[in-house]
Amino acid sequence: MNIGLALSGGGVKGAAHVGVLKALEKNNIKISCVAGTSIGSVVAALYAMGYTSDEMLKLFQYFSKNVLRADPKYLFSNLKTTKNILGQGIISGEAIEEIIDECARLKGYKYIKDVPLPISIVAVDVKAKNKYVFTNNIKNDNSKYITDIEIGKAVRASCSYPGLFAPLEYKNYKFVDGGILNNVPTDELNLLGADKTLTVRFPAGKDEDPKSALDVLFRCVDIAFDDRDEKRVKTSDYLLDIELASWNVFNVKKINFCYEEGYKIASQNMDEIKKSLEI
Repeated sequence: MNIGLALSGGGVKGAAHVGVLKALEKNNIKISCVAGTSIGSVVAALYAMGYTSDEMLKLFQYFSKNVLRADPKYLFSNLKTTKNILGQGIISGEAIEEIIDECARLKGYKYIKDVPLPISIVAVDVKAKNKYVFTNNIKNDNSKYITDIEIGKAVRASCSYPGLFAPLEYKNYKFVDGGILNNVPTDELNLLGADKTLTVRFPAGKDEDPKSALDVLFRCVDIAFDDRDEKRVKTSDYLLDIELASWNVFNVKKINFCYEEGYKIASQNMDEIKKSLEI
């Protein structure tokens, strides 16, 4: 039985994905293929390369502040080249690429096609308005599936949240966050050979009162994603919803909290997960 795992976007809330993986590990549930969008692509890539949930949590804790810190040199470069200090994003996103590439190097990998576990990572080419998928599933000959990209670039592309992170310019593409078109990539799992699918997402909470402009923005994004992705997640054999407040999206102080919530909710639903996946 090949079990596929789909991991949605959600910023820092993605630490809950790591908690879910911890619960799966404790119950000896092995994932055969994985698909991820945005922060889900980070966890998917690390898992596919062989990192454990404990190692992932340490990576989240150690690197989170660096990833979300604006680089003065980058901001000055924006001002010099575009006459706008924000350029195409407050943060270049290079830190994400460097961290993932270092994690890949330690495992002996470089390109996504080198990774042993079947994986798909979703991004959007903002120029052509098309979804692209970075994958090691070389059986798929669709031109929108790319296999020869470095793992760090693939993850960086999927995580390039518009306005915060600059788009990744790669060859003739300009990639932004995959969540723009597919925040919950359950549909990619069948192409990777999954017999049963488990999807983890972060729906908008039912009773949430945003206080700041950013809180309102993130809340609206969550609501829009919920409405758009509802049909896609229905194809999953088990949908694990983890409700975390929208303001957790880029609050690095909430990493441990999100991790614990993911572990707790997955553990509470483990009997149903096993039943749905026929384990």
